[in-house]
Amino acid sequence: MIPRRGPRSQSADDLLSTLGRLTARARVGAEHQQARVELAEALQREMLPGSLPGVPGLRTAASYAPARHGLDIGGDWYDGFRLPDGALAFSIGDVQGHDVEAAAFMGQVRIGLRAIASVVDDPGEVLGRTNDVLLSTGTELFATCTLLRFDPQTWELDCARAGHVPAIWATVDGRYGMAEDEGGVPLGMLPGAGYAVTRRRLDRAGSIVLLTDGVIEGPAFPLDVGLERVLRVVREAAGTDPAELAAEVMKVADSTGHADDAAVLVISHDERGRAAG
Repeated sequence: MIPRRGPRSQSADDLLSTLGRLTARARVGAEHQQARVELAEALQREMLPGSLPGVPGLRTAASYAPARHGLDIGGDWYDGFRLPDGALAFSIGDVQGHDVEAAAFMGQVRIGLRAIASVVDDPGEVLGRTNDVLLSTGTELFATCTLLRFDPQTWELDCARAGHVPAIWATVDGRYGMAEDEGGVPLGMLPGAGYAVTRRRLDRAGSIVLLTDGVIEGPAFPLDVGLERVLRVVREAAGTDPAELAAEVMKVADSTGHADDAAVLVISHDERGRAAG
């Protein structure tokens, strides 16, 4: 019986050479990934507004936190801007996916919402037209979104949702809830989609909190539990400084172990009579 020849053993030089090649390849891959993460984060931060609008009796603030480990930078955004007729518009949303493509798509959504809202009053129609514009580009991404339109003359707030998590609200006299209004599908999914509008009059002082699911959902943390935590925070701080409330809501994200990025937008308002007076 002829003995089998064992595998040829590599010399120390061979092993070091192989290890060196693998290390160099891994370094290039890591640097490439890190560059994409940094670019995505820079794109996102540059696209977010430097300030938010307000009027006497209505104050606003927002907070944004990038992904905990820097690998899930995506397309979470918040926005606020004045409209030609004197109304204020606010939006918040979350693009499906991560990395540079999601951040760039987020910019397209924001620009589309701003442009269409400047010529269309109804928030539901704004979402519908934005949806059609996004689909016309042939993109495979989609985004959830909430769009609000506030009229400082009537103190009315119109809301339309595109597959986004509900807003949380509370008043200083103890009322509270989740604004689970009828909405529509995420933007960029279905041609000709419609979006219902819910109208509210802000006749009691309080706060409205818009957020993305990165605030309330983690790897082993259910979304409904996160919503309940935010609801408790908003109930206890309704009507207070919006920047402080935004910071408190963002702390919920720290307890969920979230890997995604997260955004919060707070609108704190006086009651209609006191604001008008």
